[in-house]
Amino acid sequence: MLLRPFPILACSSKLQCALSKEDIEANHMLRAAELADKSAGLTAPHPNAGCVLAHGARVVGEAYLYAQGTTSAEVQAVERAGEHARGATAYLNLEPGDCHGDESAVKALKLAGISRVVVGLRHPLKHLRGTAVSFLRGSGTIVDILGEDQQKCLKIQDVLKACELVNLPLLYTAAHQIPFSVLKYAMTLDGKIAASTGHAAWISSKLSRQRVFEIRGRSDAIIVGGNTVCRDNPQLTTRKEGGHLPIRIVMSRSLNLPEIRNLWDVSSALTIVMTQRGARVEFQKKLLSKGVEVIEFDFLTPKNVVEYCYSRGFLSILWECGGTLAAPAISSGIIHKVIAFLAPKIIGGAAAPSPVGELGMVEMTQALPVADVSFEQIGPDMLVSGFLKEIPDLRVTTTNSLELQNEASKVEVTNACVSEVISFYKAWNPYGAFSNFSPHPVSIPDAEGYLYTWRSTEHFYQAQKFEGVQDTIAQQCVQSIQAAESPEEAARLGRTLERQRRDLVRLNWESTKLTVMYEALLAKFSSYDYLRKLLLSTIGQVLIEASPHDYFWGCGRDGTGFNHLGKLLMKVRNELQIQQQKENLNGSFMTSFQNHVP
Repeated sequence: MLLRPFPILACSSKLQCALSKEDIEANHMLRAAELADKSAGLTAPHPNAGCVLAHGARVVGEAYLYAQGTTSAEVQAVERAGEHARGATAYLNLEPGDCHGDESAVKALKLAGISRVVVGLRHPLKHLRGTAVSFLRGSGTIVDILGEDQQKCLKIQDVLKACELVNLPLLYTAAHQIPFSVLKYAMTLDGKIAASTGHAAWISSKLSRQRVFEIRGRSDAIIVGGNTVCRDNPQLTTRKEGGHLPIRIVMSRSLNLPEIRNLWDVSSALTIVMTQRGARVEFQKKLLSKGVEVIEFDFLTPKNVVEYCYSRGFLSILWECGGTLAAPAISSGIIHKVIAFLAPKIIGGAAAPSPVGELGMVEMTQALPVADVSFEQIGPDMLVSGFLKEIPDLRVTTTNSLELQNEASKVEVTNACVSEVISFYKAWNPYGAFSNFSPHPVSIPDAEGYLYTWRSTEHFYQAQKFEGVQDTIAQQCVQSIQAAESPEEAARLGRTLERQRRDLVRLNWESTKLTVMYEALLAKFSSYDYLRKLLLSTIGQVLIEASPHDYFWGCGRDGTGFNHLGKLLMKVRNELQIQQQKENLNGSFMTSFQNHVP
């Protein structure tokens, strides 16, 4: 979540200034981080990766990972460089994280003849950390990791900070097992977020509000309290057509909320209301009838909420709540960063609310320090940001490199161990290839027998909702899904139209969607040998789609879901096993026949 530009070193082409090797490499690494940041806000937050291929100061190829489920930055950069990739150095802000069984990123670098790879950060996820580095080094490629193998000079520290900033959600989530949480508020110079009446529109300038929309677009979810819903009636959108829209979350123990509010309209963006068990049951039913998701907790706390969000796969959460909710969120230790917009206004009044409620501190020595503070003027306002929790340091020194090797060995052993149940969910998690969002195009014949290639099984599935519907809107949606660059975008397009125009969904969809999904999965795991082997390696184990909110395709929060995706994968596995047995039998027959031919 970047709030200031990268300090890329400048060099005039006219003067052809002679930069040192250190300056050149710093420039390339900063460029890789800058490229990686281009995908933030286009889809839901995910690992952000950039790649720069260069011979000295000359760049021959560069690219970034648009989203999970799309072609890796390394593969794209190699393709763009062509024959110029041979002998080049690759600069990566993040260690490649191939979790789909194909190792496409590292293999692309190796096959292209890359002579050296410079990595900004090791991958934060344990099941991926160090694997790409080991693969490359094992195949003879020189790999340097900033801050580990090189002198820790100031310039390297600047580059490392850039690499960290572009993947803050991933770093914090991996280190703390909760999403990266940012508390955002706007206040006057005298520390008020509203007048004594509660009126708060608008404290900050239009330019500052536009920045907030951008920050929202980089988040998986936005959290507000019931007071904010009652008082402000917010929309919590990014104010732009299309693109990623974060999920809106409302925390309210009593559910003493109005029946008509902007957040109850889920035609474009989803809303989740989190409350305590048994609160206003009839009102819960009304929310559910509007398409609002309701999650009950035995006791609603900020910590319980972020733990649930972690299980749902969220990487980044933006808290836009008032002081009443901000205080317990900070006290529970789940807020990592604070973003404050200071407007040049004074409102006064003892009753006017402040951005953070009572924390129980009676002395200034108890005040929570905010570290790594930055300042930026936005129009008439001043944007101040800083961290309440330090950025996790995943660098490895010579003293603990052995510890990392042991850790990697343990991960390999753990993955090799046979368990009765295999859970999968997000594409970057272990067994991410089982996700419909994995980067595996599938070719499936249409109704007329024409073989059409879809960018992922999710693309195919979402488009089939409107297959054969003779309506311009439905047909345009299918075309948009076909062109969607990522599975997230395909899912958003299909789900949004399904919510907005249920009448456009094909009449037999409920009775055919399992068949459609099975057809897509069978095509996917039959088309890729390494995927087929991966699925067959799970024979004897139960596959569970561990979605905490999907009770149809997944197991749901309490494990009572139908798990249809897991069941269909096991059905595909049985089909592939039968095919393999037939192939083995035919192979044995041919071998026996040939041995007996005189």
